[in-house]
Amino acid sequence: MKLVLAIVHDEDGPKVADELNKNGFSVTKLCSTGGFLKAGNTTLLVGVSEEKVDQVIKIIKQKSKSRKQAINSNMTPNNIGGMFMPYPVEVVVGGATIFVLNVDRFEKA
Repeated sequence: MKLVLAIVHDEDGPKVADELNKNGFSVTKLCSTGGFLKAGNTTLLVGVSEEKVDQVIKIIKQKSKSRKQAINSNMTPNNIGGMFMPYPVEVVVGGATIFVLNVDRFEKA
């Protein structure tokens, strides 16, 4: 038995969970925060047999999309009177971070 732990963008969380459910996988959803922008994420936990791990990962990858987002950089001085001005920087966010862990024991009560 394996535990697939996937951290996805908040916008992708419902799509990933729904597709996993449609394919017969039970999913536990946790709200989480972190990463480069300290933005909201969704952490999904899926317990599966070893033979189905690749199918779960394929679904997660298909439904988790990377996207570009503009953020304000740290304030840096410009040459106009020494004022500090933020400037936008484009970064890539989203996609999925996936961990596959061994499960020694599983019980459903």
